Amino acid sequence: MTELRRLENLRREFVSNVSHELKTPLTTIQAYTETLLDGAINDPENNRKFLERIDEQAERLHKLILDLLSLARIEAAEDAYELLPVPVANTVQVCVDEYLPVAESKGVELQVQPPSEALVVWADDEGLLTVLNNLLDNAIKYTPSGGSVSIRWHVEGRRTVLEVEDTGIGIPKQHQSRVFERFFRVDKARSRELGGTGLGLAIVKHWVQVFGGTVEVASELGRGSLFTIRLPTVSKSSA
Repeated sequence: MTELRRLENLRREFVSNVSHELKTPLTTIQAYTETLLDGAINDPENNRKFLERIDEQAERLHKLILDLLSLARIEAAEDAYELLPVPVANTVQVCVDEYLPVAESKGVELQVQPPSEALVVWADDEGLLTVLNNLLDNAIKYTPSGGSVSIRWHVEGRRTVLEVEDTGIGIPKQHQSRVFERFFRVDKARSRELGGTGLGLAIVKHWVQVFGGTVEVASELGRGSLFTIRLPTVSKSSA
């Protein structure tokens, strides 16, 4: 019964959070639309600004829905995924190719530090790419211009360790144990301003669990964060 109550509380909290997260952009869109319909559409100084705000909130709503669907799919098919050998270097390269222009435009140095040997992990290739995309996206967002973001990986026993480290703003110690919770944000206003949905790290955690791995964070305010993922390594005899 205790477990049932816990799950019911989690369900209620999730529904409440989803309702709030959906309501905020919808309320903004409605308010600006009504303002335009009431005559502001003929105001050349503000009409474009209002439309840009509507577009921003619509994009935020779109991202939120996509992340919710992604999380639901992972949870629904958690036991049905067929884990296959995935070369880490290939997935990292795809991720870096996508985010390098973003990092350069912000003045953040993106570093890749591969090991001397090729490493292959048991995973879902799209899932692993989603994990790295979310971690890299966050690292770049919260690293000021002039900082750096590093991706590296190596083997430890039967596990491959992937690390994404940044020199960004960092996470307060009291919040580090909660960053993988759905909708948890250290700085809600800043996260929303940067386009965050509050679900990225929850998606990371769920995918890593599907792979039979672990994820953790170490961070220091003003000095940056280090996210560490440990995944089962494909042995050379299995590759």
